[in-house]
Amino acid sequence: MPFFSVEEDDISLSRGAWAKSHRLNVRWRGRDIASLGQGAFRAYLFPVYTPSGFAVTTESPVDHPHHNSLWIGADHVHCHLPFSTSAYEEATYNFYVNETFQGRAPGRILSVSIKSTEVSQAHLRLIQTLNWQGPSEWAAPEGRTLLVEKRTINIYPGEVNNQIDIRSQLRPTDWDIHIGPTRHAYFGVRMAEALRATSRGRLTDSAGRSSSEVISGECANWVDCSGTIAAKKRAGVALFSYPSATCKTWYVSDWGILSLNPFAKKQVAINRNEVLDLAVRVVVHDGDAEEADVNACYRSFVESADRPEQDNVV
Repeated sequence: MPFFSVEEDDISLSRGAWAKSHRLNVRWRGRDIASLGQGAFRAYLFPVYTPSGFAVTTESPVDHPHHNSLWIGADHVHCHLPFSTSAYEEATYNFYVNETFQGRAPGRILSVSIKSTEVSQAHLRLIQTLNWQGPSEWAAPEGRTLLVEKRTINIYPGEVNNQIDIRSQLRPTDWDIHIGPTRHAYFGVRMAEALRATSRGRLTDSAGRSSSEVISGECANWVDCSGTIAAKKRAGVALFSYPSATCKTWYVSDWGILSLNPFAKKQVAINRNEVLDLAVRVVVHDGDAEEADVNACYRSFVESADRPEQDNVV
């Protein structure tokens, strides 16, 4: 690819040793944009960089080690397992916390393939296939693969911001699935320590609200968190809602999380042969929300003809 590169980390290991997982580093014209990694429990993007090269997210903070930078997850994933011709039992899984949580053992979201395509000189598309695999249990010692996700990541680098569209298409395997209601889902961004409101970072949304107490639980077109990242330089992240996730519940906190949750208030059913299709745009910018003109960026986003939800299901 002449403009983008997608390369694995060069890991120095002793002869005969091998790395359990690898990180893919995305660069544009030699400039770091983001990296795709696979942790023990989920796949995620970390680091995520502004055009000036500031990393604005954190990978696994001590207070919430399951907050992995820029990630997808969900608790209260209910699987309807038939045990006769006319009845079923409900198994409930946790694909959010890394440990057993309120009795629900953790599942894993495992990347099984990634394909990259340079669409244009300023557009890279990554298509990732992931298995949502439950924990080892009686009658399923290797864990059940409950869902298969196609995660399409469109990356648009720029001079003021780097834009990352994430489209998640979730398809059940052999059983009907219900997700929620749960406060722990779906698209999440965990900010770097310097950008937290507790570290003098600033939260704001498209309606002009500016604190976690008034933004959480409300509808907004976008939410932004920005602050001083280093040497008096400001940077931040804005999260935009695609129509599939419009007016879903936002959850933000002073300790550094931005989250858009379609499952906060009601259960969503995904039957076999159906696909749950959700998308967001992540805008990683230099400057604060005003300096980066997040409002204008959102207007351009709304007017754009290149919207991932117009694509066919992949």
